Amino acid sequence: MKSSGHIEPSYGDADPIAALATPLGESALSLVRTSGGGRAGASSEGNPGPGAIELLARVFSRPEKLVAAPANSLLHGWIVEGQKKIDEVVVSVFRAPGSYTGEDAADISCHGGIAVVKAVMAALKKAGFREALPGEFTFRSFMNGKLDLTRAESVMELVAAKTGRCREQAVRRLSGALEKEVSAIKALLVNVLAGIEIYLDYSEDEFSVSSDDESKGRLPQRRLAEEAARRLGTLAELWRRERIYTEGALAVLAGRPNAGKSSLFNYLIREDRSIVTDAPGTTRDWIEAVICVDDIPLRLADTAGLRGLSQGDEAERIGMQRSLELLDRADLVLYVIDGTEGITDADRKFLFSRKEAAQDKPLILLWNKTDLSPLSAASVDELQGKQASGERCINSPGDLLAVSAKTGEGIPALMRSITNLLEKESSGITGEAAGDNAIAPGAIRQKELIDEALASVTEALSLANNDEPLDIIAPLFQSAINALGEITGEVFTEDILEAMFSRFCVGK
Repeated sequence: MKSSGHIEPSYGDADPIAALATPLGESALSLVRTSGGGRAGASSEGNPGPGAIELLARVFSRPEKLVAAPANSLLHGWIVEGQKKIDEVVVSVFRAPGSYTGEDAADISCHGGIAVVKAVMAALKKAGFREALPGEFTFRSFMNGKLDLTRAESVMELVAAKTGRCREQAVRRLSGALEKEVSAIKALLVNVLAGIEIYLDYSEDEFSVSSDDESKGRLPQRRLAEEAARRLGTLAELWRRERIYTEGALAVLAGRPNAGKSSLFNYLIREDRSIVTDAPGTTRDWIEAVICVDDIPLRLADTAGLRGLSQGDEAERIGMQRSLELLDRADLVLYVIDGTEGITDADRKFLFSRKEAAQDKPLILLWNKTDLSPLSAASVDELQGKQASGERCINSPGDLLAVSAKTGEGIPALMRSITNLLEKESSGITGEAAGDNAIAPGAIRQKELIDEALASVTEALSLANNDEPLDIIAPLFQSAINALGEITGEVFTEDILEAMFSRFCVGK
């Protein structure tokens, strides 16, 4: 695509590129990355050109030393413009094919002032570098066979990791754990497809299909297909849990006005974000903050008090309506009862309606202000429906937690309950397969392709059970193999790669 008389940069060219890899701001040091050209291939015009190290030498105070520098070495000097010094730097030299990108590359450690970084980048552009596109360094690493797509995607997962668990899982994917599992499943399916194709090449008189159970259909290597389906199903289930750790969950505080939701919100986030007064209805709209609960990023929302939408002024009614809409999107609801007033008809009405409308959504019932009014056995009995007052709101005393936003009583138990509920809701996998070392997809793209492969294998097994012809079944296994190839990048299209890497940081 041409614009203003020049060719726009492309992810597919080998031009020398440069980018700031650290945030632009005042700091002790900043890092500018360079890569490309030279040994890596031709420029965007199709002609061989100088590589990143040769171009950098044009603006480095010791050009001969830099050009001759061996791989994985450091060189001290100055970035210069003619005879004028710009900044004192240390250059890290990397040589193809052992660099991150697989090209000749150099990292420049300069002083972290904004003006310094801008001057260094300007000098590099004059020397012949262009600014890197988002994710272009990692794109080149993938194209040069240094990373598969699962590892490439894990680079940004690592950058975006909010908790230790997110970091650990991203590191495991970067180390190749997911690639290894996907490749192993793919190998199973390749063996199944090979068996089918051998059978199709020979008549039944010359080749017989062995099956562990003939009543399940005549499918070569059936055990391998079933093993692949089981392992794909495990990956799909583990994604649900992984999403909670990577994307976090939305927990919404709900309850009647003045039940203490805002005080509890402030206590949990360790910050006075919500206005707290004795007057009911102080919170008019929901506010949100992110906290970490056992390595789960939790988006905690404080909402307007719930009462009849016909009550209160217009602002309060709008706030209540927004609270109800937020409850529909919540992964977890923390319903707060004012312990000093006890269980009211409004509390019962909400809990009963919640059981009918969203019984599959987890809810934790909190008896707040326990420092002023401890939770009594009579209140528990009432919520369990043991009194004549009405229907059951909870199944057991364990479904109700006594807490105090003033003293912190019950908060550790609340944190444990949140973690247990979210993990239980996010994965049906148990045992060793659900352990901390279980590898899971880290991106929705990976999960969708795993689902696609699983659907194809499941359909193939179903057709085999009905003794359908193998020439109908074979394309389903090929489709599953192709889907798994897309996960690791063995199968790809340029538009998919560009869409993926364009979401990366510049400098990555």
